[in-house]
This record gives sequence, structure tokens and C-alpha cells, in this order.
Amino acid sequence: MALLSMLACAPSEGAIAPASSGGRQSNASMGAPGIGDPDFPLDGNGGYDVSHYGLVIGYTPSSKHLDGVATINATTTQPLARFNLDLSGLEVSDVTVNGEKAVFSRKGSELSVLPATPLDDKAAFAVKVTYAGVPQPVKDSSNLGTFGFIPTPDGAFVACEPNGAKTWYPANDHPADKASYDFTITVPQGVTALANGEQVGEPTTADGKTTFRWSERHPMVSYLATTTIGKFELRKGSTPGGIPNLAAVDPKHRGSLDNLFKVSGEVTDYWGKIFGPYPFSSTGGMIDDFSAGYALENQTKPLYGGFAPDQSIISHELAHQWFGDSLSIKRWRDLWLNEGFATYAEWLWAEHKGTSTAERLFQGFYARPASDPIWKYPPGRAQARDLFNDSVYTRGGMTLHALRKAIGDETFFKLLKTWTADHKYGSVTTEEFIALAEKLSGKDLTSLFNAWLFTAAKPS
Repeated sequence: MALLSMLACAPSEGAIAPASSGGRQSNASMGAPGIGDPDFPLDGNGGYDVSHYGLVIGYTPSSKHLDGVATINATTTQPLARFNLDLSGLEVSDVTVNGEKAVFSRKGSELSVLPATPLDDKAAFAVKVTYAGVPQPVKDSSNLGTFGFIPTPDGAFVACEPNGAKTWYPANDHPADKASYDFTITVPQGVTALANGEQVGEPTTADGKTTFRWSERHPMVSYLATTTIGKFELRKGSTPGGIPNLAAVDPKHRGSLDNLFKVSGEVTDYWGKIFGPYPFSSTGGMIDDFSAGYALENQTKPLYGGFAPDQSIISHELAHQWFGDSLSIKRWRDLWLNEGFATYAEWLWAEHKGTSTAERLFQGFYARPASDPIWKYPPGRAQARDLFNDSVYTRGGMTLHALRKAIGDETFFKLLKTWTADHKYGSVTTEEFIALAEKLSGKDLTSLFNAWLFTAAKPS
């Protein structure tokens, strides 16, 4: 209660002071400022689960100014007198909870909200946050690079892994909390706004501005949400298997449009045979002119930063639609479940195209000497300051090939399909994957996974 009183008196950006604190439920408490991931202790928030984000965004590339209204539907997991959202940099002008004015305050990337009426356990509620400003991307000094909402001359490049969603909308910014999304994005006429899922209706133009609406009805983690904006050339259609397919490229990459469309469709259909049915309602990809130095598997629309991807990269990003997007990690230490699987998918694509074999690629990496850094970093425990280490990708992929050789092709590919089916749209851990592998193979695989995932040495 002392903390609540301090919050009510603290300066806040346009906060509405409560008329009275009397009558507040004595059993209501404060949601934790983090979701419980020890490696990212302030990411996400405790006390509630989000089911849906409704994001209304206006963006002007010339001034880099963003206006936003986010409506967040959630359910409490405990009685709540106060809760937090993740939001960085932007100025908040108003917050309501269930239509009532709420007190709010800011500290770092935490937006603390004190509802006028405390929330019961297991109660559905809606938070509406009005905010504005110039988004500031995250410029990390580690190997993460620059991510989040990144302004570009004609719009914005929006790639948010691991925790950059908070640079452009208030969120429970951790992959353990997934939600559906609706996007309404207004930009200057002549500019295109792309987002996850499928476009709803045709764009509407008035007063020199165009509004685009997109909807992703399948659960999605916050870092996969995108509102990439700019001048794009589009190709719309379907994969050979009938899945809606959208390719979009910056005019500087117009020569890559047809290839991006064709290969994305071919890869999506093939992974549907190997990993199980495609989990979403559309596929495709985007090439923007921002030289990010990376690609990101934004749900339904992988984003390629300033380069035309080859088949290997496209196969990697679209494999993520299963491993990372449909099946998402509960904690960042298990990142190999995303990146190791997508890396191994590159090897499977090479087998499919006849350009190499997974065994040949495996042996090439295994030839690295015991002193190579890849053997000093066990991929089963990704480090917060070095998430995207080569070991998480390559040694993670090697783990899957070692498993394939140990249990045989029939069981291995059955395992992949069972894994994606059992956890479709859910959240997973390494322990769950190991348990399923042992169940389907009938083998004790402890020594294999210890050697490949958890030991800082070259496996013998």
C-alpha cells in the first residue's frame, strides 16, 4: 500500500490522480515487473496474460513521428491493484482500464498502471494507451545490433527480436505471452504499410493519407509483430499448394520480386510436407532497403534487411514459421529450439535440392578443431548478452543431425511432425523436446543431449 501511495503521488506524463484510494481490495497486489525469465528479468510483466492487441498507428516518415493508440485485451492471473506494460521512449498521454481513467507512471521501459478499480483474479480487462513520439530503436553493443522500430527515409524497418516491440507499442514484451493482433496503420499517400497476417479490405485514402488494415488472428509473440512502412513493389498470389502469398520489395530490389515470391511459395509448401501443415493463413516475405545485416522471421512475412535472400536464407526464415513462430520459446535460454531447427532446415533444403547433404554439412562443421569457440558455448543454454552465437545456430543444427543419426530417419521426421502438432501455437522448452524424442525413439538420449547441448567441449 505504501508503494501504491507513492505511485499515486509520483509525477507522471499526464496521469490522472485518483479521487480516492478507499475501498481498494485488500487482497489485490502488484504484477511483477518481469514475466519471470531470469536472463531477461525486466522483459514482459507478471499478473496477466494478453489475448489481443489492437494497434492504431499513424506514422510520418519525414518527421519520424508516430501517434499510437493501443487497446490490449488481457486476463489477470492474480488479483491486481497495479500492473506494468513494456514501453520505451514514447510519451504517454492517457491510459484507461475498462473505460475508466487510470493513474500511470514511467520508469525506464516500464509503464506502471494503477486502475481506478482493482482487478479480480481471472478477470478479463481492456487497457487503452494513447501515446506519441519519435521511436528510438535499440542499439545494442553485443551481437544483437540495431533492432525495434527503425526509421528509414521512406518509412520504417520494423524487426524487434529479442525485445524491441516496446520501441513502438506497449506490450507484455516476452515470447512467453502470445496474442492475436489487429493493425490500423495510416501513412502519407504513396507509402505502403505492411503488417502480419492478411490485409483487411482495400486501403482507404483521404486528406493525403492512406490507411491500411491488417489482421493476424493466430497467436504471435511480441517481437514478431511488424509494421514495416515504405515504398514497395508487390506481387500477390498463392503458393502452388494454394496458400496466399505476398512478396514485397523496395524498388531498389525490384529485380528480386519474382524470385522472392516463387521461392517463398515453394519453400512454404515443402516444409508443410516435412514439418506438418503450414500453421498460418498466408506466407511471403519483404525486402526493405535498410541494411540491417540480418533477416527476421516476422510471422507470415519474413523481413530481409537490405539484401536479396538466397534459397538457403528463405528456407531458414520460413522454417521459423513452425519453429519460433507457431512453437515459441518460454524462455530465451532455449533459443536453439528456434535457431538450431531453422539452421537444420537449411541443410534439409540442400538435401531436397540436391546441392548437398545434411551429413556432408555436419561433417564440415565437425571438422573444426576442439579449440574452436563453437565447442566452448553449449547451445542449450543461450546467454543473454550473446544470444545469437554461432553455436546456438550451427551446433544447435548439429544436435538435430546427431539425433537423426541416433534414432533413424523414420523416427526423426515423425518427431518433427509430432513436435509441431502437439505444441501448435504454444510455448515450448528444451526439456519437453528431449522427453518427446525419448518417448518416440524408446531410447535414453541423456548422453547425446548432454554432449551436444550442455557441455562446453567438442562431442566425441
